[in-house]
Amino acid sequence: MLYQQIAQNKRKTVFVMIGFLLLITIIGAAIGYVFFNSSVAGMIMAVLIGAVYMLIMLSQSTDVVMSMNNATEITSESQAPDFWHVIEDMALVGQVPMPRVFIIDDPSPNAFATGPNPEHAAVAATRGLLERLNREELEGVMAHEVSHIRNYDIRLQTTALALTAAISILVNFATNSFLWGGGRRRDNDRDGGGALGIIMIIVSILAIILGPLAASLAQMALSRNREYLADASAVELTRNPQGLISALEKISQSEPMQAADPSSSSLYIANPFKSDSWTHLFDTHPATEKRIERLRNM
Repeated sequence: MLYQQIAQNKRKTVFVMIGFLLLITIIGAAIGYVFFNSSVAGMIMAVLIGAVYMLIMLSQSTDVVMSMNNATEITSESQAPDFWHVIEDMALVGQVPMPRVFIIDDPSPNAFATGPNPEHAAVAATRGLLERLNREELEGVMAHEVSHIRNYDIRLQTTALALTAAISILVNFATNSFLWGGGRRRDNDRDGGGALGIIMIIVSILAIILGPLAASLAQMALSRNREYLADASAVELTRNPQGLISALEKISQSEPMQAADPSSSSLYIANPFKSDSWTHLFDTHPATEKRIERLRNM
């Protein structure tokens, strides 16, 4: 059951990332068709912008994310011995380098991992997590975060964030061009293009308008899928699902975080803002009840 879940979640991630790349290509083609008389030019622009954003995010993601969440780095085990040793143990079992360690001064229990790759990864936990969880529960949470590092989820999430930002830039460009009278160079083509030309323009505009929503949904789907995978991988490391189950129960019953940054909320092991949305379509995390049910069935 455990290895089946891991394999299934990995396949889903491939599909989501392919969808992301197709989406940014389609939006670029739509912008190129409307504004440059060339879909290929738009696709090239989109790919370049996405590549630049990915390079920026992958090179600076750790410090940027930790700063946004008001995290303070600890550089020796004497500053938080139990926390340090648990991370050290889980990194050893997971066969990844010891990540940088951060603490967020917030009473609500939560944690996340970030970084461009396992060699430059970092783990952060709130003060509330360290105070409220016992050793077994803390091991479950840190095994989950180390699994994110080992499975390269941190790189996937960073890439998804960069692609979403690139799509926003492309859409903002298109919106500003419309407001300033752009896109009119195709008026003559449309007049002589018949029904097909009109349909292509409508489809292109819809792609530009709906692109950011589709990107957000893809990012959320990726986040939810990788949480399931990290849960399963954590059990593989600890051989003890009960520790993570108990930790998730405590985290889900806690108050919302105050120090968390909204743009990085999907990185946390559980939603730091405790959203009670009527629909789970826009959730960045799977329902805790479903995660616990899967863990109990392992």
